[in-house]
Amino acid sequence: MHTIPFNQFALTGNEINYIQQALHSEMISGDGQFSLRCQALLEQQLQAKKVLLTSSGTAALEMAAILANIKPGDEVIMPSYTFVSTANAFVARGATCIFVDIRPDTQNINEQLIEQAINAKTVAIVPVHYAGISCAMDTILELATKYNLLVIEDAAHGLYATYKGQALGTIGDIGCFSFHETKNYSCGEGGAIVINNTKFSERAEIIREKGTDRSKFFRGEVDKYTWQDIGSSYLMSDLQAAFLLANLEKAEIINTQRCAIWNHYYQELEGLQAIELPYIPENCEHNGHLFYIKTPSTRLRKQLIDFLKAKKIHTVFHYLPLHDTPMGYKHGRFIGSDKETLRTSEQLLRLPLFYSLSIESAHYVTEAIHAFFTHDDSAS
Repeated sequence: MHTIPFNQFALTGNEINYIQQALHSEMISGDGQFSLRCQALLEQQLQAKKVLLTSSGTAALEMAAILANIKPGDEVIMPSYTFVSTANAFVARGATCIFVDIRPDTQNINEQLIEQAINAKTVAIVPVHYAGISCAMDTILELATKYNLLVIEDAAHGLYATYKGQALGTIGDIGCFSFHETKNYSCGEGGAIVINNTKFSERAEIIREKGTDRSKFFRGEVDKYTWQDIGSSYLMSDLQAAFLLANLEKAEIINTQRCAIWNHYYQELEGLQAIELPYIPENCEHNGHLFYIKTPSTRLRKQLIDFLKAKKIHTVFHYLPLHDTPMGYKHGRFIGSDKETLRTSEQLLRLPLFYSLSIESAHYVTEAIHAFFTHDDSAS
C-alpha cells in the first residue's frame, strides 16, 4: 500500500486553464474577472447577500472584528477549541476572549453555557462550526437578540454545510470562510467574508481595499478613490481566484466524494466500542470536511498514530485549548468548568479525508484501526 497522506488539495481539471486565462487578462490583482465570478457564484450557491473574497480566512475574521467596531475593553465569546485566528482577530483590536466549554457530541460551543458568560462588556458571539457541523444557531441567535450582540460565524470548515436548510456563514451578521489547502475547496491560501447584515456592506468594501473607496471607483461611482477608513490589503489575487473557481464549479462533485468517504469511515468504525465517532444533529447537514475519532486516552492516541504511521497512514490530532496558552492567559479567560475542551484536545484524532482519496484507501485505514484495537497486526 502506498502512503496515505492526511490531506491533498483538490484538483478538478480546470485549474491550470483558468490560471492561464488570468495570466492573459488585464489584471491579476484582486477583484479581477475570476474574483468577481467566484463571488457571484458563492452568492448564488449560498443565497447570500454579499460575498467578498479575502486573502485568508484569518483576514475575513480580522475584517469582521473591524466591522464590529471591536475596541479595548470589549469581550467576545467563543470556544477555546478552535484555531488561533478565531481569537487573534479580536485580540488584535483590544478585545478579551471569553472562552466557553464545548459540547461533548459536536465539539461546538455549548450553547447552554453562553448566557452565563454575557455581561455589559460583551459585544459578539463567535460560533465555530467544527468539522462543518453547525452550532445550535437558534439558541445563539436568541441570545444575541436578547442582549443586542453581533453573531460572527467562523465557518472556516463549513462551506456548503447547512443548519435547518440554511447555509452556514449566512445565518449570523457576518460569516467567515477559509480556502486554505486543508479545506474542501481551496486555492492554497484564501478566504471569504459574507455580509448578511447589510449595514456592514459598504464599509466592508472600504476596509478590504486598504481603507479606500476603490471599489466604487472601479464601478464608476466616484471619479477618484481616497482614504476613507482604516483597513488593510485583504483582497485575494485573481490568480488564486482562478484556481478557486475551478474548485467551486465542481463543488457538488467534491462534496459527494468527501461525504462518501466520511460515510464509509462511519459505517466501518461504527461497531468499534473503544472509540467515539462524530455526531450529526438532526437539523444539520455536514459537508464531509473532516472525520475524527476519539480514543480513550492521550496515550492510546499516540500509540494509534504510531501504529498507523508504520502502515503509511498519516493521521493528526487537532487544536490545543486556546485558554491554556500564554496568549490565552493574557488576553482571555474561561467561564465555567472545562469538562470537554481539554478532553477533546487530548483524545481526538483526524483521519485522512480528501477529494482524491479512494474508498479502497479509506477501507485500508479502517482495517488498520480495527487491527490496532483488536491487537491484530494483519491489516496490510
